[in-house]
Amino acid sequence: MNNKQDKDNNMSEKAIDLALVKQAQKGDIKAFELLVQRYQQRVGGVISKLIKDYHEIQDITQDVFVKVYKALPKFRGDSAFYTWIYRIAINTAKNYLVAKSRRIQNTDIEPVDAENYSGGFERQNFDTPDAEYERQEIEKVVHDSIADLPDDLKQAIILREVDGLSYEEIAEKMNCPIGTVRSRIFRARDAVDNALKPLQQKEYKRTNYVR
Repeated sequence: MNNKQDKDNNMSEKAIDLALVKQAQKGDIKAFELLVQRYQQRVGGVISKLIKDYHEIQDITQDVFVKVYKALPKFRGDSAFYTWIYRIAINTAKNYLVAKSRRIQNTDIEPVDAENYSGGFERQNFDTPDAEYERQEIEKVVHDSIADLPDDLKQAIILREVDGLSYEEIAEKMNCPIGTVRSRIFRARDAVDNALKPLQQKEYKRTNYVR
């Protein structure tokens, strides 16, 4: 896979996270469930760096996502969503060990490495065919909406979400004011969010029909 494809895939992943977070912040439970499905295994793997008992890992992982749900309104997207979850997971595991009067081992795994770290922990597969189809549908919409962005918006959002540059660095690289950078990134995120609205409305209608 070439560098451009890597960037497109990374952008899609981060855009999916941001879009799901925005929907979950509005009270969309299904969006939060999809976030759990995306990160449950990786969170369990990070916790397994500190705790080895499988059942304890499961319990702490569940506790992490309870905390994530409660803290979700405070997430502003200044860091990657997984980096934010990672910090909550490490702190939750450490607090658990302190409460059990156990020694805390050295946690030298960084969030960027933890992305693909499972530590031998495999999550149970709770994905239903409907959930898998919805996940694929969301990914396609996000990917297509990013591909359709004007070049200036696409470049700004990639520099921010994939390359991790600050607004100041992006302004220098794109030779424009910081206010313009903020506007472009806002418009790019808003375009992705708007592209996902029909899916959200479809899910709302389906859920109410089932009820």
